[in-house]
Amino acid sequence: MKLTADEIQRRFPSFEKELVRDIVEVAETKFLKKGEHVMRQGQYIKSIWLILDGLVKVCRENGNGGNYFMHYLEPGNSCALSMMCGTQQRLSEITATAFTKTTILAIPLSCMDKWMVEYKSWYQFVFDTFRLRVRELLGTIDSVVFRNMDDRIIFFLQRHQDVLQSKDIPLTRTEIAKELNSSREVVTRILKKLSHKGKLKMHRQYIEILNL
Repeated sequence: MKLTADEIQRRFPSFEKELVRDIVEVAETKFLKKGEHVMRQGQYIKSIWLILDGLVKVCRENGNGGNYFMHYLEPGNSCALSMMCGTQQRLSEITATAFTKTTILAIPLSCMDKWMVEYKSWYQFVFDTFRLRVRELLGTIDSVVFRNMDDRIIFFLQRHQDVLQSKDIPLTRTEIAKELNSSREVVTRILKKLSHKGKLKMHRQYIEILNL
């Protein structure tokens, strides 16, 4: 099912009408269930994605079954990695998973260079996407290099709280440990310490933020 120009324009208000028209013509609309993969690390990138609704979690896998949380893609966002491919299919270096029910637009890679020349709003959108991801990457590096595990967990939970706009973070201790490349025992110990300080409450399937 193709979305209308009005639906796309509402999510990407800065796009010229001509650009929106081209998107309607070439884009494939994909509806993803929670937990469904948008892209797996090692797969070929075949399209540029625009997030219309929902939330996509982007992680980097280490090859040993573990992964590290990088960032979320929210409505109005795109995947910077897919934009870097130009007109060539390349292997993905990340895994992207629908964190909630999600709708995306998949745009052929061949449109990237063409639209960069034809549409000022697309050029600015691509530039802003790269700038946002670089800023998030620097934050992630700071978290890993300069913070202890206690601070890394607080930083991790705060990022989820900001994006989800909720005090309830739907992640288990096992999932947090996996995404921080740590052990469940270490994560549980730190969460218990934060709970005793009144900063959060631990539930079986989620973490409730009180005062981080």
